[in-house]
Amino acid sequence: MHEETIRRTEGFVRERLAGEASGHDWWHVDRVRRTALRLAEEEGADRVVVELAALLHDVADWKFHGGDDAAGPALATSWLRSLGVGEDVVAHVAEIIAGLSFKGAGVPTPPRTTEGAVVQDADRLDAIGAIGVARAFAYGGFRGQPIYDPDVAVELHQTAERYKRGAGSSVNHFHEKLLLLKDRLNTESARRIAAGRHRFLEEYLERFHAEWEGRA
Repeated sequence: MHEETIRRTEGFVRERLAGEASGHDWWHVDRVRRTALRLAEEEGADRVVVELAALLHDVADWKFHGGDDAAGPALATSWLRSLGVGEDVVAHVAEIIAGLSFKGAGVPTPPRTTEGAVVQDADRLDAIGAIGVARAFAYGGFRGQPIYDPDVAVELHQTAERYKRGAGSSVNHFHEKLLLLKDRLNTESARRIAAGRHRFLEEYLERFHAEWEGRA
């Protein structure tokens, strides 16, 4: 039963995210799924809830649905109910998706359950390191943002509304989100993985600015 639910959910997500070019594509979802299952093993989380939440976490992301935080949980709920998944699992997956996203430097988003902590950590790990750099610039291009504008100051957004309206550069996004993620992870398993990825972000920015200023 679980295997069929996972198989059909994977197909649903792959079809829905086909051609997605902002860095929130099927391969992002697949990486989050695999990392989340790895963390679930180490943290003792329910693998079925974790895998379903990881697969469905970006099917209707608020960033692409007019800022509607309810779109993702609602679509995940509808899909899982169509497969006959139990209401306890449906509610848990929807709760995880609803609380997953980063909402600004001043907005805490702590998960209630171990499963939520694992999926949130896996999603955040995919935003840092080499893949995180690639995704940051893909998303910036998708939104029409400049790569960098030294005249636009970094803003550490104190509300979700300010974060959603943010219109800085891709490099600013490193300071407004990506460099903050290491210290916002929930599990020791994720923190171990994050250490090297965070260093890569710092090293990348050092090189970026050296080249920007003609020092390298």
